[in-house]
Amino acid sequence: MKFLRFLQYERPYLLLCGACFLLTAAVFSIGPHNTWDRENFLYALMLILVMMAGFLLHRYLRMVQAIRQMHDEGTGPLSLEAEACREALRLQRISHIRSLNQIQDKQKETYDFIVSWFHEIKTPIAVLRLMQQTEITPASLEEELSRIEHYVDQALYHARLDSFNKDYEIVNSNLKQLAKEAVKHHSKTFISKKISVRLEVDDTTVQSDSKWLLFILGQLVSNSLKYTPAQGLISITSRVTPQEKLLVIRDNGVGIDRRDLPRIFERGFTGTNGRTFVKSTGMGLYLAQELSKKLGHYITCESAAGSFSEFTVHFPKNHDPYLGIVQQNNEKTQGL
Repeated sequence: MKFLRFLQYERPYLLLCGACFLLTAAVFSIGPHNTWDRENFLYALMLILVMMAGFLLHRYLRMVQAIRQMHDEGTGPLSLEAEACREALRLQRISHIRSLNQIQDKQKETYDFIVSWFHEIKTPIAVLRLMQQTEITPASLEEELSRIEHYVDQALYHARLDSFNKDYEIVNSNLKQLAKEAVKHHSKTFISKKISVRLEVDDTTVQSDSKWLLFILGQLVSNSLKYTPAQGLISITSRVTPQEKLLVIRDNGVGIDRRDLPRIFERGFTGTNGRTFVKSTGMGLYLAQELSKKLGHYITCESAAGSFSEFTVHFPKNHDPYLGIVQQNNEKTQGL
């Protein structure tokens, strides 16, 4: 197909060659046979030169017209190379538009997050100012400071999401220890809301970045605390299957509406609970899922409205980021 299109674009040159051949044959056919006639040769050469000059002038005018109308999609290319360049430019333009849309979406995401974050951070600040006018208790002060610290950490991790590959270290991480640290970090909230916690995590070792994984678990625990009423229960358990290791965080809170469940990990999505019960930026679960994917893990959720929510962090055994990094380092060492 390409060769036929090539011949189609080269048709003017083929016609020119054919015309020169026929013209030369016609001129020499009228002269004496089997003799060299210089006048006929010069006459044929002059006609060929005139024909080529006219052809070049025609092609020049066509080329100038094509250049002037190069942005007009109705103008066809003059060669196979021009067609390939036009197609390459079209694909490049599409790629540029997509990249521009992604940048604009990222800017909008950042703007929306900042606006939501400002609204969120104003609440504990307003509470602290109100406490200044009344009576500040150490427990209340600690709770509000913890909320501010949580929002600041969330903003920092969101800002470093794009440069994640520059700030992580895959090591052997103990899920039991990390789960205890996540619960300890939110111990004030557990106590103030009188929410019980059941920790049944074995000494399970996974390959991950401990700092980022602790942030992920903290987001999941914080989400459960946010939507679990007083006297509720949050359980953190672990189990191992032939395919993967699992860490399960389950609460008996308000649950998630079935319509919202497929979208809870989308950036900025707050859902019915985020609009009804508490104000939310809609970034906690999004950050947790994105960071999990970058570490080679992923999060799933099962829930029933008014009954429970269960978040499961999956650590697939057939996708081990730690072993992948070790293999890359070995290959680099061998290359040296």
